[in-house]
Amino acid sequence: MKTASIIGIDLAKNTFQLHGVDAEGRVVLRRMLRRDQIATFFANLPSCLVGMEACASSAYWGRVIEECGHTVRRIHAKFIKPYLMADKNNANDAAAICEAVSRPHMRFVPSRTQEQSDIQAIHRVRRCLVQPRTAAINQARGLLAENGIVIKQGACHVRSQLPAIVNNPDNGLSVPMRRLLASIYENITFLDSRIIEHDKALHEIAKAHEACKRFMKVPGIGVLTATILLTMAGSAADFKNGREFAAYLGLVPRQYSTGGKHRLLGITKRGDGYARTLLIHVARAVLRTMKIGRAPLGDGMRADWLARLMDRRGYNRASVALANKMARTAWRMIPQGTEYQMVA
Repeated sequence: MKTASIIGIDLAKNTFQLHGVDAEGRVVLRRMLRRDQIATFFANLPSCLVGMEACASSAYWGRVIEECGHTVRRIHAKFIKPYLMADKNNANDAAAICEAVSRPHMRFVPSRTQEQSDIQAIHRVRRCLVQPRTAAINQARGLLAENGIVIKQGACHVRSQLPAIVNNPDNGLSVPMRRLLASIYENITFLDSRIIEHDKALHEIAKAHEACKRFMKVPGIGVLTATILLTMAGSAADFKNGREFAAYLGLVPRQYSTGGKHRLLGITKRGDGYARTLLIHVARAVLRTMKIGRAPLGDGMRADWLARLMDRRGYNRASVALANKMARTAWRMIPQGTEYQMVA
C-alpha cells in the first residue's frame, strides 16, 4: 500500500470501512477492518489526517487514533452528505468522509478529552433522573386532584405534603390509592437521592477546576452551567473567537436571505441543546433578579442595555441575547485565564 495522507473511516459497531488517498488525491486504500484491528492498523501507519463522522463512539475512536500519532477531525453528518457520490453504503460513506475532511473550509466538531466526556456523562445521567422525577411529581399531583385534593405547584409542596396525605385517614382516599401514592413517594425519594449523588460529584469537579471557579463568578452561573461549559469551551483553540462558540451552541439567529433581502429568523438551535438550555435559564434568572434591582452585572451585561433590549424586543429575545453574551464571556475567560470583571 502506498502512503496515505488522508483517510476517511466509516464507524460502525463491528466492521469499519476505510478509504485513503495520497497527497495527490489518488485512491491508495480501500479496506474493511474489524473492531479489534483498528488500533493495530493505525499504530503501524505513518502519521496522516483521519476524518470520521461525529457519531456515537467517535470521541473514543478519535482518542485511540490520536494516541497512534495521527490527526483526527470529526465532521457533522450533514456536512458529509453533499460529498456522497453514489448510493449510500459503507464504502461510499468512507469515500465521502475522506473527501469532506480534505476541504480547506470544512467545519469540524471539537474534540473532547476523557475528563470532559466523563463530566458530560454525569450531566446526561443526571438529566435522565430529573425527567422521571418531574413526571412522578406531576403524576402524584394529578392523582390527588382526581380525588379532590389539590397541592400547590412545585416539587417542595409534593415532598412535604404527600406523606401526611397518605397517612391521613379522613381525606377519603381508598386503600389502593394510598398504596399507589406511597409507592410514588418512595420513587421520588429514591430519585432525589440519586440526583444528590450526581450533584455532589459535580460540586467536587467544580472545586477541582480553576476554570469552573472563574465561570461561577459570572452572574447567574452555578455548578451545573460551569461544569458543562468546561466540557464545551474547554477546547478554546477549536474556536477563533467567542462569536463562533456562541454560534456553535446555537445562540445566534438563523438566516434565510436571498435577492439582496436579509431575513433573520429564530436561533439556529445547533450544537448541544442541554448547554444552550442551561445558559438561557441562567439569563432568565438574571433578568428576573434585575427587575428587583438585585442582579450584579459586569462588563458587556449592563442593566441599562438589557432594560432597553427587553422594552424593544421582549423578554425571551433579551434572554437569548444575554445567554449569547455569557457564552462569549465564558469562552474569553478560557484562553486568557482572566477573572470576571464587575462594574463598580
